[in-house]
Amino acid sequence: MRRRQFLQMTAAAAATGMFGGAFARDLARPTPAAGPSNPATFGAARRFASLPVGRIAYIERGRGPAALFLHGAPLNGLQWRGALDRLAAHRRCVVPDFMGLGYSEVPAGRSLAAADQAGMLAELLDALHEPRVDIVASDIGTAVAQLFLRRFPDRVRSLLLTNGDVEPDSPAAKVKPAIAMARAGTLADTTAAWLTDKALARSTFGAAVYHDPNVLTDEVIEYYVTPLVASPLRREQYHAFHLAMEPNPLAGIEAELRKSSVPVRIVWGASDDIFLPKDAHYLDGVFPGSRGIGFVPKGKLFFPEEYPDMIAAEARHLWGIA
Repeated sequence: MRRRQFLQMTAAAAATGMFGGAFARDLARPTPAAGPSNPATFGAARRFASLPVGRIAYIERGRGPAALFLHGAPLNGLQWRGALDRLAAHRRCVVPDFMGLGYSEVPAGRSLAAADQAGMLAELLDALHEPRVDIVASDIGTAVAQLFLRRFPDRVRSLLLTNGDVEPDSPAAKVKPAIAMARAGTLADTTAAWLTDKALARSTFGAAVYHDPNVLTDEVIEYYVTPLVASPLRREQYHAFHLAMEPNPLAGIEAELRKSSVPVRIVWGASDDIFLPKDAHYLDGVFPGSRGIGFVPKGKLFFPEEYPDMIAAEARHLWGIA
């Protein structure tokens, strides 16, 4: 039954929408996500920052003002490889792995709550001597971005937010079966099965969160899944990460977001049935500095991985780069 619930959570869905913005032409054909960066070269560039919270894995590329890229679950920084290929010429791109996901290493018992992830990011930026950043975020990263803005408002130049948590919808209903599996201790085993049956990963998880599940090549699946299930501690932390999604980490944040003057652009996959278009409209109404919404008709939850040209174009526009 739990496995059925998990597959139900990752069932594909369709929705319609219109992309509103200057970059509609980018929708004609998805850019292959691998590009010049692939899992092997991306992993070879991995660094670790020794922080009070633990050893945080991150990728850094480019020079100039810093841009911080926040990934979704159960992914890691590899999600942004295509965007980095296109934006490293304009920003010092910093792509960390959240505690409990990816290749970051933290002690047993460390809190993995979204608010503590925001604190970790501040520690990382301090270590990198970066006082302010532009933030690009996806999924749970969108929640962490809002929490970071609330706690460190002077450190945020701009926000580019894609499908993810908002206060009225966190955790999303379709994420709750995964939380239940984490509570039962079965989520890691279900995820580990993707390593031996990669077709299953594409037909269930992949079909739910990508327009084209083939973006999950065998190498990409291995890069995402291997660290999550590498040891009993990592499996425990993978579960703890999901358990930390309850209670709502964004409860009470709206009033403070309404005070922010930070420029915000919202780019939303309209075919995502986890975080719906109404969530994008909510953010657009909350942020005084909203630059509007761009809806991606075929985009599902992790569309930034499939459409890196679009993310790069939106980021450059938000950052004032021709």
